[in-house]
Amino acid sequence: MEKVLKALGIKDINDGCSTGKNFFASGDIIESYSPVDGKLIAKVKVANESDYEKVIQVASEAFKVWRNVPAPKRGEIVRQFGEKLRAKKEDLGRLVSYEMGKSYQEGLGEVQEMIDICDFAVGVSRQLYGLTMHSERENHRMYEQWHPLGIVGIISAFNFPVAVWNWNTALAWICGDVCVWKPSSKVPLCAVACHHIWNEVAAANDLPEGISCLLVSPGSIGEKMCEDGRVPLVSATGSTRVGRIVGAKVAARFGRSILELGGNNAIIISNHADLQTSLPGIVFGAVGTAGQRCTSTRRLIIHEDIYDDVKNKLINAYKQLVIGDPLNEKNHVGPLIDKNAVKDYLTSIERVIAEGGKFIVPGGVLEGKGYESGCYVKPCIAEAKNDFEIVQHETFAPILYIMKYKTIEEAIELQNGVPQGLSSSIYTLNMREMERFLSASGSDCGIANVNIGTSGAEIGGAFGGEKETGGGRESGSDSWKAYMRRQTNTINYGTKLTLAQGIKFDI
Repeated sequence: MEKVLKALGIKDINDGCSTGKNFFASGDIIESYSPVDGKLIAKVKVANESDYEKVIQVASEAFKVWRNVPAPKRGEIVRQFGEKLRAKKEDLGRLVSYEMGKSYQEGLGEVQEMIDICDFAVGVSRQLYGLTMHSERENHRMYEQWHPLGIVGIISAFNFPVAVWNWNTALAWICGDVCVWKPSSKVPLCAVACHHIWNEVAAANDLPEGISCLLVSPGSIGEKMCEDGRVPLVSATGSTRVGRIVGAKVAARFGRSILELGGNNAIIISNHADLQTSLPGIVFGAVGTAGQRCTSTRRLIIHEDIYDDVKNKLINAYKQLVIGDPLNEKNHVGPLIDKNAVKDYLTSIERVIAEGGKFIVPGGVLEGKGYESGCYVKPCIAEAKNDFEIVQHETFAPILYIMKYKTIEEAIELQNGVPQGLSSSIYTLNMREMERFLSASGSDCGIANVNIGTSGAEIGGAFGGEKETGGGRESGSDSWKAYMRRQTNTINYGTKLTLAQGIKFDI
């Protein structure tokens, strides 16, 4: 890993606070331990409140310059950043895998998401379109245009330590905004690596410092950002609990927020499903990233006619899972992020049993050679009811709940019967069921898939959910509009003043 850190330019303990050209950090030192083997990776000095003020001031000055750079030229900078990511994909993917614990293939996939959003944003930089409207008044023209907002604050979670940041930055940058990033303190080195890559692009183009800033810091800095009127938009990824705090604090000052919060995602398995293609999607959705994706499959709603068949196939599939070092591509499942996550996993298992659930694939913590970090757990499956309190709650771990249904209406009711509304899926070859699931009276989630699982969103579509998932949208489609302010313009090119709605005002 030392070779990887060196390739990514990580060597300075003060790297936890960056505005681009300058580095400064005045806070405490934190240590990053890998959940893979429990070893210390590196130490980082974090930012304090004094550092925060310096960063915001530098970012504010950078915005005055960056907003006036033509959008296609801003897109060219993002294109160069994407090219840097291509060159460093393997090293950054390996660091993501080692510091966070997801498989190396998933680490590479996360960096690929960064590359993809850069490509998408470059195209959008020439398509920041507004509308032209016909005025009701003679010799008048109406149109709308979009302007940059200013500083975009980004609060990201540990499970996607690099991609979600870039979902925001790539769009914010081409929109003319500058970004201040507070990453999860559980994965600080991934954030430092991303900023070193950005700094190379910024230096090569002689950009002003402050277009992209980093604040590795405790939660108090995140709260300060949410309360700061100089930060018009805060994009936060995390739990519903954290989202309630962020949303309230930002709304209290009439700021904007993009909230990507918890998921409690379900797959409906119809009696018309192709089980051969559905099984891999189910298993990956449930155990990929050790169940630590916001789009992880938590619930499986199976038609009663095929319930026993699907259950037996799942039991057999779980027997084939290989758990271990995520950098070994033969392994399917890596560790949880830390021992607190393991504790939550074990507590959830106890609650399932207490509420009357039955485990058909038992869980537990793995010990012995290769599991010294204490963060490796067994993916497990429980027969449970949708109204169990623990089933209504999102546990960030590989616990899958299965249940029966009789009719498609009942299945959709079960799917929608949780507080969260991020991702959903149905496996069916029946066109009527498919369209029913996708209709206005079908899935209430922001993402609804057919014959694919709940995990694995593409960059081209807007990503986000409803209800307690927050309602924000990131990534593709027209998500760029969240990073800009809309302005309606009316031009009178005539020789007299005409009021709207035919109002007369003669003086």
